[in-house]
Amino acid sequence: MILHEKISAQLPAWRERTKVLAKDHADVVVDDVTVGQIVGGMRDIKSLLTDISYVDSAEGIRLRGMSIPEVLKRLPRARGNKMPLVGGLYYLLLVGEIPSMEEAMAVEDEWDKRAEIPDYVYKMLKSMPKDTHPMILLTQAVMSLGVNSSFAKKYKEGMKKEAYWEPALEDSLDLTAKLPVIAAFIYRYKYFGEKRKPRYYTKLDYGANFARMMKTADKKQYAELSRLYFILHSDHESGNVSAHATHLVGSSLADIYFAFSAGLAGLAGPLHGLANQECLAWYREVLERFNGVPTRDDLYKFAWDTLNSGKVIPGYGHAVLRVPDPRFIAFMEFGRTNFPDDELIRLADMVFDVVPTVLKEQGKAKNPAPNFDAASGVMQYHYGVRNFEFYTVLFGVGRALGVTANYVWARALGQPLERPKSVTTKMLEDAVAEVKGRVNT
Repeated sequence: MILHEKISAQLPAWRERTKVLAKDHADVVVDDVTVGQIVGGMRDIKSLLTDISYVDSAEGIRLRGMSIPEVLKRLPRARGNKMPLVGGLYYLLLVGEIPSMEEAMAVEDEWDKRAEIPDYVYKMLKSMPKDTHPMILLTQAVMSLGVNSSFAKKYKEGMKKEAYWEPALEDSLDLTAKLPVIAAFIYRYKYFGEKRKPRYYTKLDYGANFARMMKTADKKQYAELSRLYFILHSDHESGNVSAHATHLVGSSLADIYFAFSAGLAGLAGPLHGLANQECLAWYREVLERFNGVPTRDDLYKFAWDTLNSGKVIPGYGHAVLRVPDPRFIAFMEFGRTNFPDDELIRLADMVFDVVPTVLKEQGKAKNPAPNFDAASGVMQYHYGVRNFEFYTVLFGVGRALGVTANYVWARALGQPLERPKSVTTKMLEDAVAEVKGRVNT
């Protein structure tokens, strides 16, 4: 397998780098922790290690050191397609190099061989109550796939620590191959009552297969969106909830099915995976209020009315970025190119022009620029995927690409069990009093 060969060739050098840091430079101070960071959710504490992605405040997410525009430009794409192959993105995340077309297709071929879903998974999903949230269904399906975990089997048999990454890679390829099929089945079964198993076509790539399995009118264009959607949702550093939860559980040497189930549970939380739904709902509220796209002045007033009512304008503001999210820009360019007359894309464009001005005038948002949630729901809505709660499932399919790549490398480099140290409130109060005492003297 090409991924196995490429990672194997890199491992000796990477392991030596990690060993030197851990053994010879363990006492080097990288950052200071404040009381505000401890009580504020560990915000911005530099304590996680990943080479898969990094959020640059001035340029946005970097995947293996490359910006989103670079990734979209350099990854290989099939003849006639405008968007890159998802298999090429997964190769990049795992290997750290831009693949050739042949190498990208090798990953696509691996997914093709692994996409079949066991019958018991379908039976389990069909046995759940009709009103079960789709994220519960997806999480249960992922957990159930753990029955066949290569990592769990090999660990039970006894394997060397240096070999952990190999079955981890096998499991990760199996999981990422099956997720689009499971997601499409959940969508068709839950919202349309269809019990037929989705079919994965050997001659189609990851994005085109997902589009074929979904109920959308323009499957060719939706295939392009799916490629873009999964690439842009793939990773966002290790500190976001879904990535961190996956890493934390994986650090216990749980297999990827346990670990990613934890990540999905975190993604289901309103503060993580709900933003695209909330943003689209706000857009719909604007359109209903004005019977279509409003004037700039009307939108300006509506935005202020939203803020004055104690609500926030969803999709705007980012904890790290100080520029518009490049993923938002990529989505908007896709929309302007493929459906420029759509009311939602026209409104999203106007919101992009008006809302940052309003937020600057309000003075509360450090960064009033849009994140990708301000456009991602618009894309799905245009193609007829209008069950808002399903959007988080789509997010999860894409996010699996990044967190599984991180999982494989964590096992390859022997990253330890994650176990931060806690302090009590009294300890923090004593620390504050000691600092104030020194200042006063």
